[in-house]
Amino acid sequence: MMSMSLPSPCSPLSEFLPSPSLSNHPVFFNNTSKLCCHKFSSLKLVFIPAASLSTTKSYPTETTVLHSPILGNKEQRLYPKEGEEHKGLPMKEEEQESLDFDEKASKFQVLDLLNAVKALPCKERVDYIVRVLDKEIGFFNISDFNDVLMALVTANESDLVLKLYSGLSCYSLEPNSWTFSIMVRCHCKKKDPGEAKRVLDQMMQKGFNPNVATLTILINSFCKMGQLQNTFQVFEVMDRIGCKPNIQTYNCLLKGMCYVGRIEEAFELMEDIKKTTVEPDIYTYTAMMDGFCKVGRSDEAMELLNEAMEMGLAPNVVTFNTLLDGYAKEGRPLKGFGVLKLMKQRKCMPDYISYSTLLHGLLLWGKVLAGLRIFNEMEGSGLEADERLMNSLVRGLCRKSIKENDLVEVAYEVFEKMKKRGFVIEQSTYALVIQALWVAKKVDDAFINLHQMVRLGYIPRLITINNVIRALCVGGKVDKAFYVLVLMYENSKIPSRMSYDLLIHELNRQERTLGACNVYGAALVRGVVPHKKPRR
Repeated sequence: MMSMSLPSPCSPLSEFLPSPSLSNHPVFFNNTSKLCCHKFSSLKLVFIPAASLSTTKSYPTETTVLHSPILGNKEQRLYPKEGEEHKGLPMKEEEQESLDFDEKASKFQVLDLLNAVKALPCKERVDYIVRVLDKEIGFFNISDFNDVLMALVTANESDLVLKLYSGLSCYSLEPNSWTFSIMVRCHCKKKDPGEAKRVLDQMMQKGFNPNVATLTILINSFCKMGQLQNTFQVFEVMDRIGCKPNIQTYNCLLKGMCYVGRIEEAFELMEDIKKTTVEPDIYTYTAMMDGFCKVGRSDEAMELLNEAMEMGLAPNVVTFNTLLDGYAKEGRPLKGFGVLKLMKQRKCMPDYISYSTLLHGLLLWGKVLAGLRIFNEMEGSGLEADERLMNSLVRGLCRKSIKENDLVEVAYEVFEKMKKRGFVIEQSTYALVIQALWVAKKVDDAFINLHQMVRLGYIPRLITINNVIRALCVGGKVDKAFYVLVLMYENSKIPSRMSYDLLIHELNRQERTLGACNVYGAALVRGVVPHKKPRR
């Protein structure tokens, strides 16, 4: 068979393996459909019901042995036996774009093919794929072509998919329902649902009716972009061809309506869904809860959670995190403790996002001691807070320590933990730590951290400098206080009149008149006239 060289992709293929999270992708499924499943070696794909394939071609169910000198022999059943079905897993909200494909052995090791393609220049990749299909496999039909397209879509190689698809007629192949479905997914992954809609129109013009999975992917893509008008047009297509929406379809629409602020309409839709034969799942409730929380109606979201649990649905960590985020944004982060307790009662262990969301809310609204409690629980669970949260916690503890001196040790412990982890410590955090230390009369520690702060390139505020100089002078450590001035000089920071006054006063008290004269002269050179003068 003649192969035709097509234009090379604009950018190199940087990644050919699927996302690690792909193995957890839930699926859309139609209980009345027979499924045609595909898997490429260890590469897990999503599936599409066979009902969406062309009915003009019958597919074999017998075992086929394939021979390839490069890829080896593969023995498998190419298509499921009559009556076989696949039960889909519940679909996560962020994963609703997955196609309705499932696993099975492929005709060849597509991972090997993708790795080989990766090593080639861009302009040679399309020809190489066609050559492998034609020569190594021994035959080349639309099913083989679809296998490769789906593998490339799963590996996020959309540009290569488009180039292969554009040359379909050159290989004397006609696209079938599966081909169009794959291309709809490809354009949706490229965040171009408009082009995906055009492919859908072409598909229907060819006499193929899309299944609920393909239409749901397109609906989800439009919803993510807030294009509800286009979403409803796709719903009209579903109604016209007699394709009934499933709960995943409704979940996408609910989330899209909440995304654009149409909360009341979304809630009415949810109530209507309950009156049909389609049963809401936990993702239905989570989508609606998220909508309520985003507009400051977290109590109504909690009511929905209770309703879901009464129905026997099991809330997941995303459901609970939605509530934690809602209460935090409303200024009621302490409500999060009840949510956290409920999570544990329901055997749903809080994750990093749970703790981080609650901790951020507590610190944002000044609940520092409660935040410290959550921080300790989080660390005890083996989860580490990020540097942003730890900076906030340290600053909150330092402010609180002005009235509660015992918190200085706690704040400094968290501060030291940040250093050990190599976190970036913000300038304001350093300043508050130094302030808390000198207030607690830990002058040497304050001096050391001021030195570290300057060495990191931070320029302390004059109030911080003067407080450290004052604390050192009160403790009789005038030499260290003088060194603070030197640090300022080295970083082109001119100390204030108060800085010089503090030093001159302490040098006079220690009867170090010459040192006082030197400091006074240094001030005059820099244009500062101290109030204090050296004793005669």
